Amino acid sequence: MKTGSPKAPTIERIACAIAVVVCVSIWRLAAAGPPSGGSVPLTVPKATCGPNDHPETGLQGQVPAALRATGFKGFNCNLELIGQSKGDGANWQTTEFREGARVCAYHGTASPTLSLPGRTHLGVPVIDMTDPTNPTPTGYLQTTSMLDPWESLKVNERRQLLGADNGQNGGFVGGGGVGGGPEVDIYDLSMGCTNPQLLASRPVGTGTDGGGVIAPVTGHEGSWAPDGLTYYGGDLRHQRYYAVDMTDPTAPKLITTWAPGFAGVHGLSISDDGTRGYFVSPGGTTSSPTDLTNPNVPATNGLLVYDLSEIQARVPNPQAHLISTLFWKDGSTAQHTINIEIGGKPYIIFVDEGGSGGISSPTQEAAACAAGFPPFPMARIIDISDETNPTIVSRLMLEVHNPANCPQVLPDLVGLSVFTYGTHYCSVDNRRSATTLACGMFNSGIRVFDIRDPVQPKEIAYFNPAGATTPSPGSNHNFGGNFHPGGPDWCSAQVHLDSAQGTLWTTCQDNGLLSLKFTNGVWPFPESSTPPGEQN
Repeated sequence: MKTGSPKAPTIERIACAIAVVVCVSIWRLAAAGPPSGGSVPLTVPKATCGPNDHPETGLQGQVPAALRATGFKGFNCNLELIGQSKGDGANWQTTEFREGARVCAYHGTASPTLSLPGRTHLGVPVIDMTDPTNPTPTGYLQTTSMLDPWESLKVNERRQLLGADNGQNGGFVGGGGVGGGPEVDIYDLSMGCTNPQLLASRPVGTGTDGGGVIAPVTGHEGSWAPDGLTYYGGDLRHQRYYAVDMTDPTAPKLITTWAPGFAGVHGLSISDDGTRGYFVSPGGTTSSPTDLTNPNVPATNGLLVYDLSEIQARVPNPQAHLISTLFWKDGSTAQHTINIEIGGKPYIIFVDEGGSGGISSPTQEAAACAAGFPPFPMARIIDISDETNPTIVSRLMLEVHNPANCPQVLPDLVGLSVFTYGTHYCSVDNRRSATTLACGMFNSGIRVFDIRDPVQPKEIAYFNPAGATTPSPGSNHNFGGNFHPGGPDWCSAQVHLDSAQGTLWTTCQDNGLLSLKFTNGVWPFPESSTPPGEQN
């Protein structure tokens, strides 16, 4: 992460220069459509809001500088707030468990070393969401990894387990010298999700876990194989993916690690049978527009498809075998994937965390704009019918992503250094038959899309909460001076949809947990469903 911020005149001069070159450069992106012919639409159609909504006043996804300066009051379109549990705030992600009619929510918070004064409870809040109008905290998980699971907090529904790795401060040294570690924490939810029972909080890869593999491991990102027998992690400090045997959840064991060798590691998803992995290569950071347009500078950001059969079968010394890659330059710092089906056909939802120039520092945003590339990260839909040749079929770009709008958008971000507009985590309604995609998009709020036609997605709703006047002590929004009083929140987490109630819940970092209801009849669709454990 880069935390420096340029002075306002620099941004203004850059924006003026961009206006001259951007229109002649946009064709590079618009022409990058599916090989079947035609081009991917540059931006998704905007949602049509209801009469009682408070729609955006600028571009799609934008919170204009003038509204930030006077205190952002929020936008909503076809979504309304029905419940909230602010607590000490939240950080990067959420997860959910359902048992019958009961729904439990869990979300991360900032580490003790990066928390602001005034925290009431450290760790992961356990929140009863059964009544979406009354989210009720029932406890807090405070073992090593739960003090800050970063992006690793995940439920496995089949085995009724909640897991996380020690991703404190992202797994990097900082915040008082604490930067994650090799610990993995596992909780049993089968006796009641409002009172998780600790099964394990122990290091892996140290030679004492029984897995036969000695290797350094530091937490950051993680996800379960659907059968709950393997937990995969992305270790950004050592730039390696790793697999932990969870056959006995009281005794996690490291069984293999590997380095992709392209640009690094981050998030992932695993096929239903456990034999395929859809991992990311988080590359693409640049401050030079010529890198984006120079064909001799290779793209390193994108999708890695792996054969995980040896790991799934527990053969001795199992290896992950690369099947294919798909890289691009109109995004960077790849975040995560969701393997889904739409109309019986397999796709990947792929989410970047950085724009074309990088993780969204002003210099990188300006480089992307000058090259005619989108300055902010987005989700895209990838056809994997042929796993040896994955193909992008659409990009979910808002108007703020359009490089033609850079002169209008960049002044909004003066004084900010990272994570402005654009995606972080997305979810679907049902991985086996997806109709709906919902994303946390930082300053652009929570956005919901109709993806029944994966080539022509369209926006149906959004909710961007009012800006906080003081940062929540358990939020990471204050990192690098990115909290500005009254400015828009960081909405960075997974979104959990409920088709039976027509609701969703998620977190934004200073607002905490938000429970929202769809209005004006926009969702659910007749074919939508939200079975437990099938959303991300």
